[in-house]
Amino acid sequence: MKILVLNGSPKKDSSDTMCITRALLEGMREVAPQDIEIIHTVEKNIEYCSGCFSCMRNGGNCIHDDDMRPILEKILESDLLIFSFPLYCYGMPASLKALLDRVLPLSSMAMQKVGDRYHHVGQADFSHLRYIMVCGCGFPNSKHNFEGAVMQFKLNFPNNHTIITIPESPMFNSPMAAPVTGPRLELIKKAGHEYARNGEIPQAMLEEIMSPMIPDEQYAAIVNSGA
Repeated sequence: MKILVLNGSPKKDSSDTMCITRALLEGMREVAPQDIEIIHTVEKNIEYCSGCFSCMRNGGNCIHDDDMRPILEKILESDLLIFSFPLYCYGMPASLKALLDRVLPLSSMAMQKVGDRYHHVGQADFSHLRYIMVCGCGFPNSKHNFEGAVMQFKLNFPNNHTIITIPESPMFNSPMAAPVTGPRLELIKKAGHEYARNGEIPQAMLEEIMSPMIPDEQYAAIVNSGA
């Protein structure tokens, strides 16, 4: 597969969430060679969308001449997009959200009804694309934390998506947590195997991956102690 990873963490390679994403990619590579490119969005010059809709009326040509033009080309050339980001205020970090806003040139002003909602008709063919969201957060559970980011991702990419949300993600960068993070990363690698072979991850495996690694009260106590 040709895989484009859009890393929204300001920490770039040292991101807690990227520990998860790298394990997933490693599992995919163990099945077959993969063509992988990682873009750290904080390194790119991506202007904010001005909402002028020029791109949707003029063949996808945006008024901004910045790094987004080659990124759009990379997106269309890919088989799989992985959005890797930590949860910021229950959504995406700003640099990744700015990138997502700027995919507007792939759509036209025309609308069509699909099921019970309307979609913009595409100006480019991206029907081949598959999508994975990998999102970590520093809270000890998933309830009332990830829902906003998950809903936004599903609305933007209603088809061919896989969503992985992981609580307690700062533990992945803590050597002291290796006894619990090591087995979880191995499980994520196995999920990468499954995705590379079958294009999906079994639901039971996803649920295990997304479960807390230690009891929430224990995790909160560790964080509150400053350890």
